[in-house]
Amino acid sequence: MKTPIIYEFPLNERIRVFIRLEQLFQQFKYHLNGENIINKRTAINVFLDIVAIFKRNDLKSEVLKELDRHAKALKTNPEINQDATQLTEISKTLYASTGKIGNHLIENDLFQSISQRSSIPSGTCSFDLPEFHYWLTQSNEKYLQDLNNWSQPFIDISIAIDLILNCIRTSCTVTDEIAPSGFFQITLDTRLSYQLLRVNIDKELPYFVEISGGKHRCTIRFMSPSHKNQRPLQSNENIPFTLSRCIF
Repeated sequence: MKTPIIYEFPLNERIRVFIRLEQLFQQFKYHLNGENIINKRTAINVFLDIVAIFKRNDLKSEVLKELDRHAKALKTNPEINQDATQLTEISKTLYASTGKIGNHLIENDLFQSISQRSSIPSGTCSFDLPEFHYWLTQSNEKYLQDLNNWSQPFIDISIAIDLILNCIRTSCTVTDEIAPSGFFQITLDTRLSYQLLRVNIDKELPYFVEISGGKHRCTIRFMSPSHKNQRPLQSNENIPFTLSRCIF
């Protein structure tokens, strides 16, 4: 396979949330280093999405459960090629932290104003939030200081999620498969705790991948992108791909 495109399909809600947060943290870190106002606004918008997910989930508890599960797996399965040191260190850090992550933001008037107005389309214009407009035009040093203070309690969770997902992605069974007429179905062993499926397809192939199903059975379809007013159609070709079943 030349340059692949990787499609991932989480097999439980916990991993689904972790992957969403992984993507958001990557975007946040990227725009955090930008120097123009557009980057600053984008970083804030992404951070608001991160905070919203934390409000809906007890992520500290979920991450600690996953870290503990991985630590036990490493002890009982010495053939797994993973270093437990980082897992243990970040787990200790999270256990030592107190209070709900994000509570410090409740006392910040500027952040609360931005959060309340963000639900309105373009609700943070200069005439809506002049204080926010002023803050955006300050030096990068001031901007980074504030945003780092706001986001710091979330960083340990981000580090833990990166470690967990890396363990899952690198502990997998990889097989080369063929999807006859663009269709493939997989039945998963219910005795095993599968976490994630990964489909690698050659970037040169003119198809994208749709994955559906659950922890027992999944369906993989290779679809032609929509063209003009036509909906995407399933390929009628036999499509080669690589399938990774991640179980750790």
